[in-house]
Amino acid sequence: MSTKLATVLIVPSLAFLVLAGVQTSALVGRTTALNDFSRQVGIGRQITAVVHQLQQERDRSAGELGELRRGGDRETAVNNLRPLQAAADRAIDNLRRAAAPLADADASWRVAYSEALEAYDQVDDIRPAIPPAVLSSDTILSNYFRAIGAMLDLLAEPTPGQGQPELNDAVLRYVQLARVKELSSQVRARLYAAGRTGGYGTEDRVLLADLRAQQLTALSAFRVAATNDQIRRYDETTVTPGFLVATQLEERSLPAGDAAPEVLPSEQWWSASQQRQDLLRQLEAGVLDDAVRQADDASNGQLRTTLLVVGGVVAVLLAALLISLLVGRSVARSMRLLRSQALRIAQVELPDALGRLKTVGGGVPTIEVAPAVVRSLDEIGELAEAFVAVHRSAVTVAVEQALMRRNVNAMFVNLARRSQVLVERQLELLDDLEREEGDPDQLENLFKLDHLAARMRRNDESLLVLAGTDSTRRWNRPVGLGAMLLAAAAEIEQYQRVRIESVADVYVVGHAVGELVHLAAELLENATAFSRPDTPVVVTARVEATTALIEIVDRGLGMSPTALAEANAVLSSPPAADVAAVERMGLFVVSHLAARLGVTVRLDGGQDGLVARLVLPAGLLAPAGAVELDPPASARMLAANAARGGAAQPAGAWETGAPAAGFDTRDLPVAGRPPGVAVPRQARPVPVRAEDVLAPAATSGDGGGWWSRQGPSAPAVPTVAVPPAVPVTGGTNERGLPVRVPMAQLSAVTRTAQPTSAPKRVDPDPEAVGGMLSRLYSGVRRAEAEDTTEIPVPPSGGYDEGGRRQ
Repeated sequence: MSTKLATVLIVPSLAFLVLAGVQTSALVGRTTALNDFSRQVGIGRQITAVVHQLQQERDRSAGELGELRRGGDRETAVNNLRPLQAAADRAIDNLRRAAAPLADADASWRVAYSEALEAYDQVDDIRPAIPPAVLSSDTILSNYFRAIGAMLDLLAEPTPGQGQPELNDAVLRYVQLARVKELSSQVRARLYAAGRTGGYGTEDRVLLADLRAQQLTALSAFRVAATNDQIRRYDETTVTPGFLVATQLEERSLPAGDAAPEVLPSEQWWSASQQRQDLLRQLEAGVLDDAVRQADDASNGQLRTTLLVVGGVVAVLLAALLISLLVGRSVARSMRLLRSQALRIAQVELPDALGRLKTVGGGVPTIEVAPAVVRSLDEIGELAEAFVAVHRSAVTVAVEQALMRRNVNAMFVNLARRSQVLVERQLELLDDLEREEGDPDQLENLFKLDHLAARMRRNDESLLVLAGTDSTRRWNRPVGLGAMLLAAAAEIEQYQRVRIESVADVYVVGHAVGELVHLAAELLENATAFSRPDTPVVVTARVEATTALIEIVDRGLGMSPTALAEANAVLSSPPAADVAAVERMGLFVVSHLAARLGVTVRLDGGQDGLVARLVLPAGLLAPAGAVELDPPASARMLAANAARGGAAQPAGAWETGAPAAGFDTRDLPVAGRPPGVAVPRQARPVPVRAEDVLAPAATSGDGGGWWSRQGPSAPAVPTVAVPPAVPVTGGTNERGLPVRVPMAQLSAVTRTAQPTSAPKRVDPDPEAVGGMLSRLYSGVRRAEAEDTTEIPVPPSGGYDEGGRRQ
């Protein structure tokens, strides 16, 4: 905008400046020409001085040459000419100094000046030839004629340019008067030479007549060009006694009839003619001064005109620039304010308003729209009001979208909660069926159905994350990292492929266990879904400084660098819930859970697939002293082991993630074993739920037990501990001796305390029960129809699917 505004303001100014520059250039050129003309006319004083001295030297030299040819004394001639020659040299030196500033004058004047100096140098060269008189008088005197003619041409060289007739006439006046004086000097030289010689030569009479005719012509031209004052001064000069004496003597030299012209006395003629030449010199200087004064006036007048025009142009230009600057600054200031407001709206206010409206909790906040910063009534003010209107419309649309988003989130939360209730009720029913079922095959199917229900619960929790609501699964004490990873593996479909290797003895705070299990389950689900079914997914966990690092390595399809960068960007900056988030639910859930817990999640390219790294901060890790030991295994797992002929696992094995010595790993919730040859379907382990890995069978009496979907248990009625009829063992060791299960013989530990009387039960709504049973049967049918992929195990030296060494 500033460039366009500057263009609008500068283009007319430049156009005006160009036109003013052309006019000013013409005026400056005319001023320069008149200034040069004035200086050239001023140098006419030095030029006429040189001409006058050369005339003196030439006329005297003509007489001395005549005397020398009659046998006169050379020394006398030299003494008579030396003062005149010195005066001419001084005059030419003055001319050189005066002409030095005109070195950059026009070319024609410089050429004429060079010719004049060259002619004077020839005069200086011919001077030594005068005393010997070896050359003819015409040869010697012709150099003087040439030098004087060159000087007169230089005197006539100044040109004022077109449209200056007065100045041209001024130059013509003093040039014509200088020619009159030159012709008079030539007449004097001829008569003086005749007087010194004693007679006229054969051509003297013709030359004298021609010189007098030229003198009359030049005098007529002077009178035509001269002013009345100059003519008057000339007339006054011609009637002075000195001028009249010379005129009278000259008239005596005129031929009368057939009589020969009179030869005038040389000294008398020289004295009288010298007075006349001095009078003409004074008149010439006066006319020249008039020309110089007129040239100076013209030059000064033109300079004043030029300065006035230039000053006017500059003043108008400055005024235009000042007005343009004020207008431009006003417009630019308004545009800057408008731009600042637009950027503040786009970068600060609108994003802040959208961020405030993205919150799903509480009511929709009130968003105030600031008024326009430009209050002018012109188009810029209207544009500012339009920006404010756009801002207000955008805020209104954002508020409407926030309301709609809150409604959608509320629907998600409602649907997820209702689905969770139904899933929990389904799991409770499955618990009852599992406890009453004795057939191992039916129990396996029930466990599979239980596993599918646990996965459905995880989808409901994903919906809660999508709606921005916290999970409902909470624990109030630290849980081992290995147990947490086992619970995460128990919530995915291909749990058999997960191999949990080295896990550090680290504990996680209870309030974060549920969400960490959900986060790890999503990553394990992704690792098993996008890798070959015959490859394991390896999980390791170690401590690094104050944090814990979990790595999930798969050998799958991998991701391109671009897709990997996009996924890591989503993980580092959780996006808003939209259709794309629903399409990539796992990545969305992981990013939001990681941001909520402060966990750093990053995907890196592995050797054959991907490596997912989870860095648990120190705030999620519990100190070792605050960790309570896990109670014995749950009745659910003991029942599963008994149904399949196995023994219970020691409690400590769940925390470390490694099976205890002599413990049958067939009943582990995940396949923590290397793949090998295929095993029969009947040997497949029974899946269990995450809370069965983490939660004990009975809570402590003070109400501080783990969360369970049954809620807090009723107060237990003291009963007499009766040992079981058949001792519970953990199998046999290498020597064939039974392995004791700690505290397994105590009925108070192995079985959940039951109340003496059943709690009051409220019959549920028939429609809810019908819906629950419908979903139950649907889950059972899907579990029966599901095709299970067989996992190969190593032929020897490894472990079978049940965890037994081959």
